Amino acid sequence: MKPQNPQHAAPADADVRRAVEPVICYPVDSLAPPDLAALRAAREGWQPLAQVLVPARQARCFEVPAGHFFRITSVEGPQVGDLNLWSADLSERFYSGKTRALHGTHLSTGDRMWSGFPTLRPLATITDDSLDWYGFDAFGGSVHDVIGTRCDPYTHNLLSDGGQYHHCCHSNLTRALAEARGLSLAEAEPLVHDVLNVFMCTGFTRDTGQYFMKASPVRPGDHLEFFAEIDLLGALSACPGGDCGTVHSSDSAACHPLLVEVFQPLSPPAGWQPPRPNNYDRSHGAGG
Repeated sequence: MKPQNPQHAAPADADVRRAVEPVICYPVDSLAPPDLAALRAAREGWQPLAQVLVPARQARCFEVPAGHFFRITSVEGPQVGDLNLWSADLSERFYSGKTRALHGTHLSTGDRMWSGFPTLRPLATITDDSLDWYGFDAFGGSVHDVIGTRCDPYTHNLLSDGGQYHHCCHSNLTRALAEARGLSLAEAEPLVHDVLNVFMCTGFTRDTGQYFMKASPVRPGDHLEFFAEIDLLGALSACPGGDCGTVHSSDSAACHPLLVEVFQPLSPPAGWQPPRPNNYDRSHGAGG
């Protein structure tokens, strides 16, 4: 973090430099927005296809065919979840950093979850968010972030003088993926990636710029809903921090399950086609 007492004196034009107006790095005006009206219309008459109850401090995988919807719901008490998405063949995975660069630090209805290079295409589109009323609070906090990575045993080990904790989200997701696809833990772990922190309330402190969490506003019945743009494998961990209002990666926090439901529409949304992989030619300027 930035030092409280800098070693170098500010130059005479420091205020002028700080007053330079910011520029959005990746303006998305040229991207065609999702047709939310068509997506919402496609929900009419949809049929439940599958459901998975994710136990507290555990993770489970689920499959969602392209053109279907899935919904994550709080069912017993305030609980946050860490979500990984892959293409069904595991060749693509959610790219939280690029999603953050395009849509901001916290996602909501109409935002897309993008895959990594070289495909860089939407994996899923958020179609409904019952916590969209929260916005940003006085601390700069909001819900559904793509700034936190996932709680993991390595950072816990580092910050607890050698502690061993196995039910953090990284380990939960690793075990779930290994079980779902018949992989060893060593094969599954490199496929686990930075997450969408579903329902988690987070931000950056104004004075030090540190990542913070606070008690999630989620209550039973709240949900975050997605439309699968391609065939997906998902994994959701019910975080051992519970609502993440006090502790992280702990057996002492009050934790609850999360419900994942998959819905099959009667027909695909009007005008929808699965997105093609990014059409950059991948030459990277070699030989030119």
